Amino acid sequence: MKIGELSALTGASVRSLRHYEAKGLIASERTPAGYREYSPLVADAVRSIRLYLDLGLTTDQIAGILTCVLRNKEAFCAEVVPLYESKLAEIEREIGQLTRIKDNLRERMAAIRAEQAAAQPQALPPEEPSEEPSEEPSEKEEAKKGDGDDGPRSEVEGELL
Repeated sequence: MKIGELSALTGASVRSLRHYEAKGLIASERTPAGYREYSPLVADAVRSIRLYLDLGLTTDQIAGILTCVLRNKEAFCAEVVPLYESKLAEIEREIGQLTRIKDNLRERMAAIRAEQAAAQPQALPPEEPSEEPSEEPSEKEEAKKGDGDDGPRSEVEGELL
């Protein structure tokens, strides 16, 4: 199969396939016209390479285990578990470092926000209404006064007599 077909079959880019070949992870034959020709078995190797890349392994690390895992199951390759343990320890160190960075960033953001809050003028609390009687008459008092005509009024209808 040609490189474009292998790319379509595995989802790996043509550039990645050339890189894998340069690293010795896969091999091809050359046609008389100079085109790469891959065995159908190479598709399995490419899928395995992509799996190991997704696990965070480098192509150099993959090269150390690929031949074994393509011939046997991972469980029967002595190199796999120590490689996984090493990768896991590396990830744990990176998580610790990232956690420290995250905590430092949160601490700095809190300090900045506190400094910004302290620098802003404090708003005055709203005035509360006083309990003292005001000098202006209330609406009830105005209603009792009437419309300014001081004549006598009827108790029943509030009309002038």
